[in-house]
Amino acid sequence: MKITFIGSSHGVPEPDRKCSSIMIEVKDKIYFVDMGTPAIDALRTRGRNIDDVKGVFITHMHGDHTNGLIQFVDLLTWYFKTPDPVICLPIMEAAQVIDNWLKVTLNNAPKEIKYQKTEAGVVYDDGTLKATAIPTQHCPHSFAYLLEAEGKAVLCTGDLKNPGVDFPTVAKEKAIDLLICESAHFPATDYLPVLEGSQVKKVCITHYSNKRLISVMECLAALSEKGIPALKASDDLELTV
Repeated sequence: MKITFIGSSHGVPEPDRKCSSIMIEVKDKIYFVDMGTPAIDALRTRGRNIDDVKGVFITHMHGDHTNGLIQFVDLLTWYFKTPDPVICLPIMEAAQVIDNWLKVTLNNAPKEIKYQKTEAGVVYDDGTLKATAIPTQHCPHSFAYLLEAEGKAVLCTGDLKNPGVDFPTVAKEKAIDLLICESAHFPATDYLPVLEGSQVKKVCITHYSNKRLISVMECLAALSEKGIPALKASDDLELTV
């Protein structure tokens, strides 16, 4: 799996960081966790085929995780007509909101999009990548995602209430090759107690605000001392697991 951070900022864009969006590539297929920024812009910049996008997994409906989704569906409706991804939504009413918006802007009914409600458990499995949704307490209908492909496991926590409250326990139950976790809502050092005894092999902190940078660096240093490679995300950062 190749992981690219399209956007690594917190609730608003920073001058050098866009809002939350992570692109996952497995062989010739592309998947996204969140679309807080225009995903098609990122794909076109990288010369990627929009047809290769097979799945979109939204952690929760806050705008910094979804503001690029309308643009994505819009362009699938009238320009890129052959892509047929599955879009997993925590709240299915959002699909009707998007359709209503497109009816206003396009003056006709948008094409049918494959929306699927995100619920606890396996929400997607195309034989290349399996996505398992894990409920969190950041807000009503918020989820982490465990992504498994090529014998590897990547855990994206999404936004949490606090690691001590709703950190996904799967990290203690099975080997996690890469943990992608946020630090917009609490100090990153709050992860240290819950990572004790976990099977996490590598950590990347994203979705952090500038006021959290000191705790992010403290957390990374503490993890490195324990022999766990750790880094903070930046836009366009690429990782391979």
